[in-house]
Amino acid sequence: MKNTLRRLVLGAATAAAAVTGFACAQTAPQNAELTQKWKDRSMYTIQTRTLEGQPANLADYKGKVVLIVNVASKCGFTPQYSDLEKLNQKFKDKGLVILGFPCNDFGGQEPGSAKEIRDFCTTTYPVTFPMMEKVQVKAGPGQSELFEFLGTRTGKLPGWNFSKYLVGKDGQPIAFYASSVKPGDAALQQAIEQALAK
Repeated sequence: MKNTLRRLVLGAATAAAAVTGFACAQTAPQNAELTQKWKDRSMYTIQTRTLEGQPANLADYKGKVVLIVNVASKCGFTPQYSDLEKLNQKFKDKGLVILGFPCNDFGGQEPGSAKEIRDFCTTTYPVTFPMMEKVQVKAGPGQSELFEFLGTRTGKLPGWNFSKYLVGKDGQPIAFYASSVKPGDAALQQAIEQALAK
């Protein structure tokens, strides 16, 4: 009963988010300082950490196409984990890497510890793609450097959980996709295929 009620509440929250535009994108700050900071840089110059807190060098993905997703365990969009894994299985041998970045910025829907997130992604959804540290994607103090870079380059930041950035083999973002764009979306998959073919 509790789980059913929780699903109904989360479903209603997701529907409300979609209607009010939260599931779309936020406009990223654009100014001379940010433009200068990221002018000659790519994603490969950014350091981050794995979900377990180990250093992760994004330069390890040079030559790959990368899909970056801000994920959450208690969101109406959380079932996208399943479709992300299907996308991973379909394209990983062709050069696609999916990186999940847990984020608690929207509705407090990722409150768990790294261990709780890992357990959830292992038992509820059999996620095999890399999961990175929990980050802040919203602009302002504490924002992840990666999302500052992506926002500066695309002009868009996530408006809700499960927003997606497609990044080309050169480490530069190609496109932003809102939460409502599912991993199985034909246009997204076509963009992935085109990026892989370059």
